[in-house]
Amino acid sequence: MGDWGFLSKLLDKVQSHSTNIGKVWLTVLLIFRIMVLGGIDKVWGDEQSNMVCNVITPGCKNVCYDKHFPISHSRFWVLQIIFVSLPTLVYLGYALHVIHKEDKLRQRFAEKQGTKLPKYTDSNGKLQYKGNLLRIYVSCLLMTILFEAGFIWAQYYLYGFLLDARLMCTSLPCPHPIECFISRPTEKTIFILFMVVVACVSLLLNITEIFYLICRASVGKMHHRKYVTKETHC
Repeated sequence: MGDWGFLSKLLDKVQSHSTNIGKVWLTVLLIFRIMVLGGIDKVWGDEQSNMVCNVITPGCKNVCYDKHFPISHSRFWVLQIIFVSLPTLVYLGYALHVIHKEDKLRQRFAEKQGTKLPKYTDSNGKLQYKGNLLRIYVSCLLMTILFEAGFIWAQYYLYGFLLDARLMCTSLPCPHPIECFISRPTEKTIFILFMVVVACVSLLLNITEIFYLICRASVGKMHHRKYVTKETHC
């Protein structure tokens, strides 16, 4: 399905600016989706040519295939990966901008040319999730969840999760209700179920990461309030 090298490199760069749960999500995306999808052409191939119908009326097989598969599974999964990865790439662009900006602040402070300290990175340049950075990251996670859930629903709506070997076609120019048969339906069903399960795991990881970030931010605020209270009493 094409060269995924460029996207894989970008997603790999995101790992250094993600939480531990985010790193697991990226691993699931890279290994269990992109790598599997890279070799899926051997299973799917040209489905319309491989489909056999019990009538030879010109155009009937084309119409039957288009009705049952408005977009092929492999191309559908390509779109799914692109849309699911898009919010993560947006966050990467913003994170790199923040790091570059705060490196300049740190350099100016060291040279005594400025008094403003970095807000979102520590002394090692590692990102700290708070303020606008946390809001951007959570917003990107919410967009990823919406895309993931939307594509899971769309796959169920378009094809279902089980592939039947026999397709019934009644649309013109078919002269009467005919039967068409697709190749390797069991093998394709296994791939469909695998991709659905991986998508559900990715969705669960995204939801878990949001709760993790919210809990960590709440704990951080509680510790900050306790520290401020102690300082006030002193």
